[in-house]
Amino acid sequence: MDNLYYDFNLLGDYIDALMPKLRIAVIYGGDSKEAGSVLYSTYNTRSWKSYKTVASEIKTSLEQIGFKNVFLFPDNMELTKNLKDNRIHMVWLNTGGVQGDNPMCHTAALLEMLGIPYVGHSPMNYTILDNKHVFKYFSKGIGINTAPFVTWDMSKGLFIPERNNLFKSVFKDYDGPFIAKPISGRASNHVLFVKSGFELQEAISEIFAATQNIVLIEKYLPGREYCVAVSGNVKYRAGSFVKMSKPFVFSEIERVLDEDELIFTSMDKRNITDNRAILLSDEIQSKVKYKLGEIGRWVHEAYSLNTLVRIDIREDKDGSLNVLEVNPKPDLKKPQDGVISLVCKGLEEHNMSYNDLILSIFANQMDYLLVNRKSSMQHIYNLLQKEIC
Repeated sequence: MDNLYYDFNLLGDYIDALMPKLRIAVIYGGDSKEAGSVLYSTYNTRSWKSYKTVASEIKTSLEQIGFKNVFLFPDNMELTKNLKDNRIHMVWLNTGGVQGDNPMCHTAALLEMLGIPYVGHSPMNYTILDNKHVFKYFSKGIGINTAPFVTWDMSKGLFIPERNNLFKSVFKDYDGPFIAKPISGRASNHVLFVKSGFELQEAISEIFAATQNIVLIEKYLPGREYCVAVSGNVKYRAGSFVKMSKPFVFSEIERVLDEDELIFTSMDKRNITDNRAILLSDEIQSKVKYKLGEIGRWVHEAYSLNTLVRIDIREDKDGSLNVLEVNPKPDLKKPQDGVISLVCKGLEEHNMSYNDLILSIFANQMDYLLVNRKSSMQHIYNLLQKEIC
């Protein structure tokens, strides 16, 4: 069974063969406040959300594609039992974790230990991408532009800019404005615009009180704000799979700020609509669109990413593009009723539907696993053997 032959041209046949038998679990974030979710409810360094609605949409999409056994489970201490009892073969991670420090990587690490393959990033890449300061340090090392920054841990005491040698070394005579934000977070929650160094202490104290975690302080960039989606190099379109030489870049978007908006407002407070997210055109914004694509591919390849991310980018006062952060779990909400997903907005440009994107993400991970992680696919090989042999 170890000798099951795989070639990319067979990917479509293999997926078709797996659809009646493969048992897939889509995982959303469990609530630590619910009875039976955890042993002891503690803290979360990341702003929590269940993502259950989108997980349900992913489940429905997989079922519409043709998978017959798709389950929906919360990410909690019962997860291992649920996976075992329901004989799950593969998992789709749509969770930001439950609680604790660095929660984004917890479930991926659990699945690695259990030996269950999954759609999602490795625990290490979840850690790097969801800890903004780590990502920015690494990015500087490989030449990716990012705003100057420092961090502060309030457990060491109050932040006093004029006494902080690193702050003075990085910012020199610059005294604002700044952006202060959690090193790990989502949807612009607890992200504060700070006019001057004098106001940083209060802002950092406020963020630390909410997150109990390190705070990032970076130079405010006054230019236009963009984002771009990047996935693996396997794409499903017009009824067939294509394997490209580079990662798939799509949905190059300008995030439009209102006159009173200094940073993009959290989607928790304001829906993302067509007039707030404008798809860049090849005719009018071709130069910026090309640059976003180049940055997207560079980041995806430099960090050896295997699945979908959204990269947030902003111009400085001179028009240079700077990477703000990379979202390792971008919103995959199905566009409907005038509310859009930043990732999904540009699919039509590539003649793709929401289901095409879901199948592309799944197929890309299957291809990666069948080529590079054969030892984690033995139980799935067994299903294929029964169908194909």
